[in-house]
Amino acid sequence: MSGVAPERSGRQTVEAPGAVAPGFREALRFWLKLGFISFGGPAGQIAIMQRELVEKKRWIGQERFLHALNFCMLLPGPEAQQLAIYCGWLLHRTRGGLAAGLLFVLPSACILWGLSYVYVLHGEALWLAGILKGLQPAVAGVVLAAVPRLAAKSLTTPALAGIALAAFGLIYGLGVGFPWVVAGAALIGWTVWRFAPRWFQAKATPPAGGGVPDPVAARHEATAPGLGRALRVSALGAGLWAAPVVAAGLVVGWGSTLVAQGLFFSRAALVTFGGAYSVLPYVAQRAVEVHGWLSGPQMLAGLAFAETTPGPLIMVLQFVGFMGGWNHPDGGLTPLLAATLCAGMTTWVTFVPCFLWIFLGAPHVERLREKPALGAALAAVTAAVVGVVLSLAVWSAGQIWRPATGAGARWDWFAVVLSVAVFVALDRFRANLIGVLAAAGAAGWLWAAALA
Repeated sequence: MSGVAPERSGRQTVEAPGAVAPGFREALRFWLKLGFISFGGPAGQIAIMQRELVEKKRWIGQERFLHALNFCMLLPGPEAQQLAIYCGWLLHRTRGGLAAGLLFVLPSACILWGLSYVYVLHGEALWLAGILKGLQPAVAGVVLAAVPRLAAKSLTTPALAGIALAAFGLIYGLGVGFPWVVAGAALIGWTVWRFAPRWFQAKATPPAGGGVPDPVAARHEATAPGLGRALRVSALGAGLWAAPVVAAGLVVGWGSTLVAQGLFFSRAALVTFGGAYSVLPYVAQRAVEVHGWLSGPQMLAGLAFAETTPGPLIMVLQFVGFMGGWNHPDGGLTPLLAATLCAGMTTWVTFVPCFLWIFLGAPHVERLREKPALGAALAAVTAAVVGVVLSLAVWSAGQIWRPATGAGARWDWFAVVLSVAVFVALDRFRANLIGVLAAAGAAGWLWAAALA
């Protein structure tokens, strides 16, 4: 922030009242907590990070957070996990990005492995139904509470508000893929900068004061992306990505289920533009009908587990890997060992590329903040992202509040009331998020018990 002199205070750097750069251990505790509370798919996870990192802890400025989100929206893979890696990198460079990305996925991976094992032994884990009955509408409330805050900070002119509404209409009303919407918004932003910059000039040039101060701004002015660094990061990332597949081929054979899953899900990691929903039909068709790793009902059970546990929805691929290993163990491996190895392989090749994209691109993206034309384009993309999040919020709420469709569909009024209560608790009373989610889970369990 220009005109703000940093002050030293112990191990932390303070740039303005309320703006504090955390120590690594403090950030590590937060990333671990985030891994356990990141319910709600990308919209819910982005909303949680916005609330915690920008509004509550003030570790990252709003402008920089939205800039990172815009970049992550353009990448293949789970954008929420990539956003966590980017934010971790902003705070503590490589070790921060590794910690944030790993802890975003690790709790979910452990929970889903446990649910997968329970499933193959006892069928669907019905004992979770009550708790999940409360958590699902609570997540809808969390997402809805984030939308007006994002809008207030991003839609500073009528033109930007119009872009957000157009993005919402294109995605929710017409089903246009959000990569196309984001690309169109960037083109509009660049065109406006050329011919009518006053339409959203306030967004294209960051303010010199006010707003949430950015504690990480100064340390990244010196970030120097270069060809040598890019080659080193690419070689290391590609090597780590391929290492377990090559090791599996050498140990258990190139025709094994383990290698087949490593290669298949590596390809899937490169085409997951548009979020998990865009790639799941392809994965389900190939996994069920071509490879025979699991059945159709088992695929739906895995999707239900991924929808209602923390972490990105694409974690359902771990369940697919687990079932493939259990149903087709390689060599002399026991079903449990084969399933665990396949689940680990699937998770590895799905998420390692996310670290590669961020570590490779983030230094360049930070430098692009200084370009006025790109600033205008990203201002329009930021506005479009508000529309994207709104469309996800409305779609998610609709799925939870009225799960069935057709003439006989009924509203789930318990879910509606609980979502509204969570929205009010967070938006009006600034309640603690973990406490709100715990109360919602308890309410769902009590409701299910009363109906049993």
